[in-house]
Amino acid sequence: MSMLSIIIPCFNERSTIEAIVDRVLAQPFDMEVLIVDDGSTDGTRGVLERLSQRQPQIRVLLQPQNRGKGAALRRGIREATGDFVLIQDADLEYDPGDYETLLAPLLSGKADVVYGSRFQGGTRRVLFFWHAVGNRLLTLLSNMVSDLNLSDMETCYKVFRREIIQSILLEEDRFGFEPEVTLKVARNKQIRIYEVPISYQGRTYEEGKKIGLKDGFRALYVITKYGFVNRKHAPWVTEGAPVRSPEPVRSPEPVRSPQPVPVLESVSEAMSPLDPPLDPVSVLEVADGHLRVEARTEPLAMAGGKA
Repeated sequence: MSMLSIIIPCFNERSTIEAIVDRVLAQPFDMEVLIVDDGSTDGTRGVLERLSQRQPQIRVLLQPQNRGKGAALRRGIREATGDFVLIQDADLEYDPGDYETLLAPLLSGKADVVYGSRFQGGTRRVLFFWHAVGNRLLTLLSNMVSDLNLSDMETCYKVFRREIIQSILLEEDRFGFEPEVTLKVARNKQIRIYEVPISYQGRTYEEGKKIGLKDGFRALYVITKYGFVNRKHAPWVTEGAPVRSPEPVRSPEPVRSPQPVPVLESVSEAMSPLDPPLDPVSVLEVADGHLRVEARTEPLAMAGGKA
């Protein structure tokens, strides 16, 4: 079993997928790399086939059609076998060089889940103002509902103990995965969540960025859905695995009626023909089919007056 399962969802990332995989594999960890292609049409699948033949740590999972990042992550999470599950985007915005920082709280036993924050002082490329405002607003709303104090809920870099992330029922197909998993993890107050600074090299839409305004509105909907409307929705059911039903309540065994005991009409019925004769005074009682006889210390008198 690998210590680290790295899940890379990708869609039409032919220009970056090989570079990011090389950076991931350069990290000094025992790992498996699960690349989930979400219906790419630009030749990405050909690159993935070549990579998987070259590197035994790589497993390529093909989605039959494009369904979104959340759907691809569900597939990868279900297939993961490592002790920890780390989510890595297929572009070059997030640096695998931050893995050591992300894993430190987990390896030390302090954390169960770690978020990598782009807003805690790491090196980052200066880009869209309104994107930053939107990220902070969504994080604020998520914190209000979950009672967490995260600085970057929308970050890609999230690391989980495998048994935790595989126990959560995930439903969002697109970028709604981020607020959904955050709110569902926050429901279990026993889970220890840490946040560490990471670097961030954002890209423009011309460079291939895909998230847009509609995804921001979807995140608002997801926060409302899982934070208020479906607050009682059970989050700890693994998707794709049989749900263990409770043991059926067994009916008590029927009380068996005792077999009827024949009532003895006389002492002779209870005696074998070979039994010696009894002194009638020694017979105390015949009731409910039971014969009670009082033992005698003197032999019975036989015919002729001899014992």
